[in-house]
Amino acid sequence: MDMLNANVDMTLINQNKYKKIDNKNMNKDELRGACDNFESFFMQQLLDISLKDTNIAGGGTGDEIIKGMYTESLSKASAGSLGISDMLYKFLSDKR
Repeated sequence: MDMLNANVDMTLINQNKYKKIDNKNMNKDELRGACDNFESFFMQQLLDISLKDTNIAGGGTGDEIIKGMYTESLSKASAGSLGISDMLYKFLSDKR
């Protein structure tokens, strides 16, 4: 599959983890957390696509699981550090 035709499988997303953002009724910490979660999700999607055809996990049995764990760990560790979260937070804060 080429990267232009890559789609996110929405059935794999834990619906309870990604709740609708109600920025009018959220306190600042909740809104910041929601923005960081979005950035983490976005980063994981980018990493999953970019590492799909690599042998970073050895290419053997279970390498897709290892890649998934690796991209999830990287995306959680980088949440809030890419700037997407800050832009989204500022935008949603201004809309209150």
